[in-house]
Amino acid sequence: MRGVRWRRAVSQVGRSVAVWAVSTLTMLVLAGILPDFRLQSADGDSGTTIAMTAAVGAGVFGVLSAVAWPLLVRLLLLVPALVLGLLVFFLNGSLLLLALRLNPSGQSEAAPETAVIVAAVMSAVASATGGALAVRDDDAYRRRLYRLADRRRRGGPACPATPGTVFLQLDGVGHDVLSLAVRKGLMPTVAKWLGTVPETGRVPGRIWGRAGSPRPSHRLTSWRTDWSSQTGASQLGILHGSNHDVPAFRWYEKDTGEVMVCNRPTSAAELQRRAVERTGDGGLLSADGASRGNLFSGGADEQALVLSIATRRRSRETRSRAGYFAYFSDPANAVRTALSFVAEVVRETVQSTRARLRKERPRVGRGGLYPFVRAFATVVERDVVVAAVTGDMLAGRTAVYADLVAYDEVAHHSGPLGRDTEQVLGRLDRALALLENVAEHAPRPYRIVVLSDHGQSPGETFHARYGLTLGDLVRAGCGLPVPRRAERTHSGAEARAAVRAALRRPVEEGGERYGRSGRRSEPVVLASGNLGLISFPDVPHRMSKEEIDARHPGLLTTLADHPGVGFLLVRSEEHGGVVLGPFGAEIPLAELDRRPGPLAAFGPGAADAVRRTHAFPHTADIMVNSFHDPADGEVLAFEEQIGSHGGLGGAQGRPFLLSPLGLSAPVEDDEELVGAEHVHRVLRRWLRESNGPQIPLGTAPEEHAA
Repeated sequence: MRGVRWRRAVSQVGRSVAVWAVSTLTMLVLAGILPDFRLQSADGDSGTTIAMTAAVGAGVFGVLSAVAWPLLVRLLLLVPALVLGLLVFFLNGSLLLLALRLNPSGQSEAAPETAVIVAAVMSAVASATGGALAVRDDDAYRRRLYRLADRRRRGGPACPATPGTVFLQLDGVGHDVLSLAVRKGLMPTVAKWLGTVPETGRVPGRIWGRAGSPRPSHRLTSWRTDWSSQTGASQLGILHGSNHDVPAFRWYEKDTGEVMVCNRPTSAAELQRRAVERTGDGGLLSADGASRGNLFSGGADEQALVLSIATRRRSRETRSRAGYFAYFSDPANAVRTALSFVAEVVRETVQSTRARLRKERPRVGRGGLYPFVRAFATVVERDVVVAAVTGDMLAGRTAVYADLVAYDEVAHHSGPLGRDTEQVLGRLDRALALLENVAEHAPRPYRIVVLSDHGQSPGETFHARYGLTLGDLVRAGCGLPVPRRAERTHSGAEARAAVRAALRRPVEEGGERYGRSGRRSEPVVLASGNLGLISFPDVPHRMSKEEIDARHPGLLTTLADHPGVGFLLVRSEEHGGVVLGPFGAEIPLAELDRRPGPLAAFGPGAADAVRRTHAFPHTADIMVNSFHDPADGEVLAFEEQIGSHGGLGGAQGRPFLLSPLGLSAPVEDDEELVGAEHVHRVLRRWLRESNGPQIPLGTAPEEHAA
């Protein structure tokens, strides 16, 4: 044992010396290139003196980075996380200036802006060198990964030998999009797991069956969302077993006079509380679980970047932003992510400019802060979440659930299919490959389950096609004046909420507060993708069709006959609930299976989804689903999105579930996986199959179903 420790120590010293030597060489090269960075006195020095100056400077900079950087990052957790990312270059440059000042030769100096460049290059080179050397040694690689693990696990009970499970959610990636990406060779890791040979003919990986074809390790299953096909409803159902009374991404509640928004921290906390109260247990991750980058906690003990706890007072138990420290405490990580962030901003600027010059249609505005929001979602959030999951796996946690929002954010503005989203899918696949590699070094076996919460349906916006918003159409039907310039509805993408939480800014929707003292004569019109919700705040109950017709005789007809509207759902005093369509179509909910009417274009299961939402206490007075063309899968978004989700129609309602073959099949061959609550029951069953710590069942969620 002593000999092994001695060899490990020698190996570590050897790698440190190699990194130091490369850093010294890098500093010498940069001193020769950059005019404001020098390692010699004004009178000139010998080559040996210059080399010694560089060697000492590189060594001091390395020590400062290892010792001072984590302390600086911990102190700077008091500032917003996104601001911390922007300070990375400044902090690293400051450490280099300090290292040069501490250099005994006193001959080295650099301009502040040059120091930032030198420090960034040296950190990146040192990280690459250390990583390349460590990968050649499994023991060293394992120790390097263990530094990301949760330190609080030290001294705890021995890690169980039963398998742990990682649930990785690829936000917004539909079943068909994933399948197409695999066929095109964009996601080689997923192709290897499925045993699929891409159309390029190149077989990913080296897993072969006896017949010469790749041997699959996973199965791919599609599932059908509820009517509200968006992250709030799906993830709440998946993690907590109930998404009852979540009719949309945002909706108006008459009893409180407030608008609930799924990606608002206060709303997320309230929705989680309601789900726990309804199901009687904490959630999917209650037993030794970790929740990373999600809207909801799932009952996990370990939470980082979880929106539902973003408004709580920071403590050991509710460290919603602790994941930033775990990642940025390594200066190499900080520099690499900061460089990637800048590159992504440039990439988005180029791509949006090219789309505008080519006059591509459909297209939405991609200016303002959007390039930075996209960079946060595709770089910062991805890197921090993957690092947190890596630490959870190396700490031996039983269940981990993490959400990567990169694809969803880009698809909203670039469309579900295209070069922009293909690049994002490729980077997500590399994240899966990294976690697969980490699993080989974890202290227990791990099963990696990949899933999505919804898909995305393409199509132009309602406003772009007809020149008015849903709110304008409602006002016209009510006989109210319609403004000439229509106000656009802001995107409800999850990444925007993550950025606001990182900046410690409240996630509020302008103009969506409707207190009881407001102008009650005007309806509240909200949009959730291609789903619209209309409520009359001055009426305390859900209005019936008869009441709406008496108050606004032309409203329902105006909406139902508009070519951009697919169907309406309203309460009926005579039939309980009815679906309205063009040309006077009026079908009671009880007759939809026999007479689908306008729901026929939305496929099987639409009637059940509509009936379920009709039973929610906070369903809007009028539920509006946009037009859907089944031939090309297009919908019309009521928000400014050319890839949308939130209602019925097209690929948005068909996410996927990618599970190891060692787990039982999600459903029987003749069954369909329907609804987020059904997915929750499948995931709970898989956790029980591990024979590890049992998930506290309490009362099964299905027993509470309405």
